[in-house]
Amino acid sequence: MIDVAVVENFIKHEIVGHALNVPNAVMRSVPHQLLISLVIGLGSCSLLDGDSGGSGVSDTAAGVLPSLDRPPLMRLGDSRVAAASLEEIQACEQRLGLAAEDVQLAHPTNFGERKARDSWGRVLQVKPMVIVLHETVISEPQALGLFKTNHPDDDQQVSYHMLIGRDGRRVRIVPDRKRAYGSGMSAFGDITMRDRPGSVGSINNIALHVSLVTPSDGRGDSHGHSGYTNAQYKSLAEQVLLWQATFGIPITRLTTHAAVDRSRSRYDPRSFRWDRFDPHYNHAAELCGLNQFNNEQAGP
Repeated sequence: MIDVAVVENFIKHEIVGHALNVPNAVMRSVPHQLLISLVIGLGSCSLLDGDSGGSGVSDTAAGVLPSLDRPPLMRLGDSRVAAASLEEIQACEQRLGLAAEDVQLAHPTNFGERKARDSWGRVLQVKPMVIVLHETVISEPQALGLFKTNHPDDDQQVSYHMLIGRDGRRVRIVPDRKRAYGSGMSAFGDITMRDRPGSVGSINNIALHVSLVTPSDGRGDSHGHSGYTNAQYKSLAEQVLLWQATFGIPITRLTTHAAVDRSRSRYDPRSFRWDRFDPHYNHAAELCGLNQFNNEQAGP
């Protein structure tokens, strides 16, 4: 059950500005809609979808001049690291001793297909190529309740692919092959995608989104909080490695919502410590023999 009193208290402290890209007029309509604004790191709507491959250039470089209603077609370059085999991935899961995912799928309105083409018929990238870290701000039960709620309006649709509980549980929200609505107005470097007239640029079509459950002292608009548990860092590192092995994603394409956000209003995951993540990641990569994904450079 969502605690509406808590939600209203958050609104009084103007947390709306640090959550989803949801218009204030919508947010003030009903208490449930107000809750949507509290999830730092979630994008507001399905702004892009796509196909895989590409050479890291826009269609202007190929001699196609964009019109006012047709933005440049942008592609993220080849990562130059191949995905691992299914046998290697399964062996890694066994060596890590991973518990099964806790499957808590979002309502179908809160995720979608990775589109193969945009409104102009151009081929888009669809293979996951970037991993984005978030935090929930609200509690795990509130977040799961939000994801499982029917949201027919684009402005209210929210989700991650996976949530990491305070105890380290991996909670599956959206299948990896689907598009989660995690980053609204966003770009990775200068790469973003607009799939239809009037849409803002977003990287959702090529992104995997994972969120850490925020500690109880972080359920507000503070600059930081007490941080994440060791179990969360360990599970996060192992999940990141599995995604890298599955889709051929180098560590240089692991980023945060604060880094990819282009609305200049997102700063999650707050209090995240790379020096607590790295030891778990390095251990997992060594144990699984997958060090090729840790390219240790300002990569491609």
